[in-house]
Amino acid sequence: MDNKIQFKNILVTGGAGFIGSNFISYVLSINSKIKIVNLDKLTYAGNLENLKSVEKNPRYKFVKGDICNANLVNKLVKNCDTIINFAAETHVDRSILEAGSFINTDVFGTYTLLEAAKKHKIKKYIQISTDEVYGSIENGSFSENSPISPNSPYSSAKASGDLLVMSYFTTFGIPVIITRASNNFGPYQYPEKLIPLFVTNTIENKPLPLYGDGKNVRDWLFVQDHCSAVYTVLQKGVPGQIYNIGGGNEVTNIQITKEILNILDRPESLIKPIKDRPGHDRRYSVNCSKIKKELGWKPQANFKVALKETIEWYVINKQWWKKLKNKSFSAYYKKQYKNK
Repeated sequence: MDNKIQFKNILVTGGAGFIGSNFISYVLSINSKIKIVNLDKLTYAGNLENLKSVEKNPRYKFVKGDICNANLVNKLVKNCDTIINFAAETHVDRSILEAGSFINTDVFGTYTLLEAAKKHKIKKYIQISTDEVYGSIENGSFSENSPISPNSPYSSAKASGDLLVMSYFTTFGIPVIITRASNNFGPYQYPEKLIPLFVTNTIENKPLPLYGDGKNVRDWLFVQDHCSAVYTVLQKGVPGQIYNIGGGNEVTNIQITKEILNILDRPESLIKPIKDRPGHDRRYSVNCSKIKKELGWKPQANFKVALKETIEWYVINKQWWKKLKNKSFSAYYKKQYKNK
C-alpha cells in the first residue's frame, strides 16, 4: 500500500506552535493530497501568525480548542486517519515554576487523544516527544532502547505521556510511534528558548542570562530537518517503534551564545551569568542511527548556515517577536529571574 495515498486527513495538535506550524507549512507544500486540521488551544506560545502563508489553503483548517476536551477531539478525529501530537507545554523553566499545566496537557491531553485514536481506529498516531526524557549523559549517546530518566517536571510529563502511548500499542494495538528530537531552532520559535531569547536580547542590546558556567551541551536540530524527519516517520515509520531525531550539532551554551554575538557583531560583555536552574541537565545526546538506517532520513542543514539564517529571520521580523516579549513574556521573566 502506498502510504503517501493512505494518509490523507491528518489531525495536527499544537499546530500553531513553533514546530507544529513549521510542520504544517512543510507538509502542505510537498504533498498536494494531504488535508490538515490544526487543533490548538492558542496558549501564550500558540500564534496563528505563524500560519499566515497557509491560512487560505483549502486543504487546511484551524480549530481552536484543547486536546483535553474529549468531545471536541472525538468530533475531529472521526474525520481523520492520522494524529500527530505536537501539543505540549515545553519550557523547562516554566515547569519548575508551575508544573500543573504540563501534567494536564502532556499527560491527560495525550490520554484523550489516544482514547479517540482507539475509538475511531486511527491508522497512525505519532507522539512528538523529546530527548530530555532520557535525562543527562556524560559520555556517549542514548539509543531508543535506553531507559528514560527525566529530571524536570517538563521532561517527566513528556516521559509519562510516552509511557502511556506505548501502553496503548501493547494493550490495544493502536498504531503509535514516538519521535524524540533534540533541541530545535529556526523561524517562529517563541522568544523564551535559548536561541531566540539571546538573539532578540542581543538585537535589543539587553543582557543574555546564561545559566551557570554555560558548559551545558545540547544537540541542535534545524526545525526544517525535524519536519522532514516527522514526515518520513509518517510515511515509513513502523508502529510500536521509537525514533530518535538529532541534528548532530553538539555545542555548549556558551559556544552558541558567543556565536550569536559574533554573527550580530555585539560584545561578549552582554553575557550575564546567572544562578543555574534546579536540576539542569548537563548534556543531551541521542544516537540517530535507527531512523537513518531503517527509514533513510538524515539532516540536511548546515548548522552555522541555518543559525545565521535563523538570526536574520529574527532581525527582519522584529514585529513578530517584539509584541510577544512585551506581553505575558515580560512578566514571566521578571518572576523567573527574581533573586538570581
